[in-house]
Amino acid sequence: MSKVRTRFAPSPTGRMHVGNLRTALYAYLIAKHEGGDFILRIEDTDQERYVEGALDIIYHTLKETGLVHDEGPDLDGGVGPYVQSERQAQGIYLKYAKELVEKGEAYYCFCGKERLESLKQEVAGKEIIVYDKHCLHLSKEEVEAKLAAGVPYVIRQNIPNEGTTSFEDEIYGKIEVPNSELDDMILIKSDGYPTYNFANVVDDHLMGITHVVRGNEYLSSSPKYNRLYAAFGWDVPVYVHCPLITNEEHKKLSKRCGHSSYEDLIEQGFVTEAVVNYVALLGWCPSDNREIFSLEELVEAFDYHHMNKSPAVFDMGKLRWMNGEYIKAMDFDKFYERALPYLKEAIHKDLDLKKIASQVKTRIEVFPEIKELIDFYEEVPEYDTQMYCHKKMKTTEETSLNLLKEVLPLLEAQDDYSNDALFEALVAFGKEHGYKTGYIMWPIRTALSGKQTTPAGATEILEILGKEESIKRIHAAIEKLEK
Repeated sequence: MSKVRTRFAPSPTGRMHVGNLRTALYAYLIAKHEGGDFILRIEDTDQERYVEGALDIIYHTLKETGLVHDEGPDLDGGVGPYVQSERQAQGIYLKYAKELVEKGEAYYCFCGKERLESLKQEVAGKEIIVYDKHCLHLSKEEVEAKLAAGVPYVIRQNIPNEGTTSFEDEIYGKIEVPNSELDDMILIKSDGYPTYNFANVVDDHLMGITHVVRGNEYLSSSPKYNRLYAAFGWDVPVYVHCPLITNEEHKKLSKRCGHSSYEDLIEQGFVTEAVVNYVALLGWCPSDNREIFSLEELVEAFDYHHMNKSPAVFDMGKLRWMNGEYIKAMDFDKFYERALPYLKEAIHKDLDLKKIASQVKTRIEVFPEIKELIDFYEEVPEYDTQMYCHKKMKTTEETSLNLLKEVLPLLEAQDDYSNDALFEALVAFGKEHGYKTGYIMWPIRTALSGKQTTPAGATEILEILGKEESIKRIHAAIEKLEK
């Protein structure tokens, strides 16, 4: 078997959809698992859908996710150009389309818009044009006369009406389709550009692609691809069709859901490595059901034969959990760098942000959660004094008021506001008065934070706030409880 060569062939039409990222990832993993090549090809033949800046997004996403291509527009491996509009300008597609015309496998079609509209039929609830092979029956002389006169044309694939066409997919097995269900698809459009389907086949062959990875929405087109390969006498690549990705309601993951693209997820505070890891599991399951993988470990473990046929559900809860695991395992300096914008958004006072970051590192699943966890450091929110009541700690509003009044002189006299010194002083205070540690700490923490839960204990919060601010908050809490 020749060296494995896969390709990722995105269209520059905007942000990278999660499904496109998965296609790129699977193509990369199949190639690298076998020591093969991963090629980047830009499919920009649909000029109407081209989005300015989308090419930069493709390069940036691949670089950030570690999916480094061996060949591409910026890295010629000898089978370029790697941009379809540049290949079209060289006349590559028209040359091969004319070869099919010569073989009787394709034909010129001169039908105008009005005639095509008259051929519309309702198929599966949709109105589509079912072409009737009208121009196939034009004589050679009629075709040449129309070409010479400059009559606009397309080139269509000539598919027989009888018989069947089949193909083998590595995931879905053998698929056979009656030829009567296959339309004579357009290969070259009236603007001279190839259609996506035709350009794919020509480019995959010329670039030596051995494995074609794509979404299962292309299953229905694959018989037509196979007829093209057969018409040219070319080897058919290995097909790997990936299952559909749905949302939790089992509907196709659309742009409207707000997390359908890689960029959406990064903006929402997810870690690149976690996104890549999670996307790998959308349709593939390792034999040992393991869940956490680095990219290098995915290369080692990935076997496309273990991919699923059934749709993969994009479970935000599962991704958030996985992201939390990556944040916990993250080097602290790297975490602090990522967390800093969120810390600064929540806190404008001169506080020890590194210490605050260390308090939240193991408590968040995504970075934006930081703000809600630490905003009390900036200012105590409005809160209900019922928060001082805790059955386990045996505290009430009344006991909390008395405790805060008793402990205030100690905190005012304390000079060393380090966590250890404060904890030691409060534990000693508890022993002296016969109080359990929780009985002391709960009212203090509530007074300082105004929150039911905090990422740090009472003495850690005292240390961060410092003496002046801590005393101020204790006074305010006493006043609140007295009211």
